[in-house]
Amino acid sequence: MFYFAVFNVFPLSLVGVLEIDKKVFGSNVSDAMISDGMLIVMHSPGLVRIYSFEKIAKECMQQECVIGETCNWRGETGRVGDFPFGIPCNITLTERPPVLFEVPCLENAFQVGGHPWHYIITPNKRKERGTYQIRCMDDHRLAKNGIRDMKYCSLEPDWIHFHPDSSERIIHVGPDQICVLKLKELEDDAYNYEVTEDFVILAVRDPKVDKLVTFTTSGRMVKKRYARLDDDPDQETFKAVVYEDELDLLTVVAVTQKDVEGRAHVDLYCNDTGKILKKITLQESWDVTHSHALVFDRDTLIHIEERPNHNFSCYVYKMHCGPEES
Repeated sequence: MFYFAVFNVFPLSLVGVLEIDKKVFGSNVSDAMISDGMLIVMHSPGLVRIYSFEKIAKECMQQECVIGETCNWRGETGRVGDFPFGIPCNITLTERPPVLFEVPCLENAFQVGGHPWHYIITPNKRKERGTYQIRCMDDHRLAKNGIRDMKYCSLEPDWIHFHPDSSERIIHVGPDQICVLKLKELEDDAYNYEVTEDFVILAVRDPKVDKLVTFTTSGRMVKKRYARLDDDPDQETFKAVVYEDELDLLTVVAVTQKDVEGRAHVDLYCNDTGKILKKITLQESWDVTHSHALVFDRDTLIHIEERPNHNFSCYVYKMHCGPEES
């Protein structure tokens, strides 16, 4: 059972409180969220259903409630938002509303974006893990080159998402490459849209290191007993990609294990071309077994590290424009 309290902002006002009742939406409901006027409900077999929250609020609103004003709700009177009266659950569903869209996907991983609307899923089969499909929401048609599979052998999976800059592009990140993709409309083609590469960012790696067969200076052939993982710690590996909207930059964290410590650098790339503009070496070590968060806001870079037992470290960098960069 889930409850959503939905508000408008500027000024703050209550829209309503909605209960996700399993008697209405199904006993296998596992999660739910509201975004862009849509109610998205996830089901445990790997199914995502989308409903119109705006229509639900309009048709199922039992009574309008205003924060801070007196309200009579089911025989009780109190100020909305005050303890113990709280906020009444004033959006009530007795039957499941019409489904706008539904799709099966692995682990309910479902993303919407692009123009016109497209979605990204992994087919609901375990053997498809690591494979992503980009399809049109209008007719579920697969885009040309819309199956993305980097075929990595790594501990951490690659990840894909729509670009947060509203350019309708897609970012696909693997251990040693970042692909920025775009959707292109096609004419007189069985496919309506095609996924093409806008630009690619590659990690700096020694290609000789990954060879299974090498030769000594005397010419003797040496075979390795096993292949390396694509995200082996002693190879430069991408760990995070953050978009800074005010400067229109892609911020990329790359980590390499040196001796016993991981060393990281943050690279700033032009969001339009993928050209590297600046490289910042972090002074602190980067332990790949810890949780990390990176925040980049104009001229301030913040690295937050969570160590065992909920101990946190926060490192703050301030960038200054030198004479050669002005």
